[in-house]
Amino acid sequence: MSKKIALVAALLVLVTPGGDPPAVERVAVHGDLAHARHVAVVVPGSDVDGDRFDATVGRMARALHAEVGRDDVAVVAWLGYRTPSGLGVDAASGRLARAGAASLAGYVSGLPGRVHLMCHSYGSVVCATSGVRVDDMVFLGSPGVRVRGAAELDARVWAARGADDWTRWVPKVRFADLGHGTDPMDPAFGATTFDTGGAREHDEYFTPGTESLRALARIAVGERP
Repeated sequence: MSKKIALVAALLVLVTPGGDPPAVERVAVHGDLAHARHVAVVVPGSDVDGDRFDATVGRMARALHAEVGRDDVAVVAWLGYRTPSGLGVDAASGRLARAGAASLAGYVSGLPGRVHLMCHSYGSVVCATSGVRVDDMVFLGSPGVRVRGAAELDARVWAARGADDWTRWVPKVRFADLGHGTDPMDPAFGATTFDTGGAREHDEYFTPGTESLRALARIAVGERP
C-alpha cells in the first residue's frame, strides 16, 4: 500500500512531570483511528527514545499497516514510557515496565474498536503487567513476562521467537525484582505460538515479506495466523 494511504499520521509529545520515572509519550498513527474497527498498538522494548522512535517502533508500525492493507485498521506506534538502555539493571528489572504499564493502560482505555497489542522484547513485560483487557496480546522476542500463565491475561495470547533471537538465552528466572520469569514460549504458559519463518533475529519480526509479519497482520484483524 502507498504511503499516501498508509499514513494518516499524528505525533503527540507529552511530558509528564514527577513520577518514577518521568515519561515522554510519542504516538504515530497509521490509518483512520477515529473510525477503525481494529487497532493494533506496537509496544517497543529497550533502546527506544524520541530520536530513535521513527527508525524502531515507527518502522514496525508502518510495515504492519502496509501488510494489513485495510481501511478499517489503524496501527499505532506507541512510546509511552522511558525504555531501558542496553542490557543493564533497568532491562532486568520491572521498574520501567511498571511505569510503562500504567501509561499503556491509560492509552488503550481510550481506543475505539478491537485492540490488538504487538509487544516486542521488553515491551512484552510492559503489556503483560498492564492489566488491560484487549482482543489480542502478542509477545515477540520476550525476555519473560512476569505472569505465570496466559490465563492471567484478559486477551487471546500469542508468542513467537526467531531461531536466532538472543532472548532465547536469557535465563527465565526471577529473584525479587530482577529477571522477568516465565517464558511465554513455554508450552506450560498457555500462549498460542506461531512460526516466524525468515524473521530469525530479534529485530526482524516486522520485516516485509516474512511469515512473521504476515502472521501479525492476520492477528491485527482478529484472525488466526
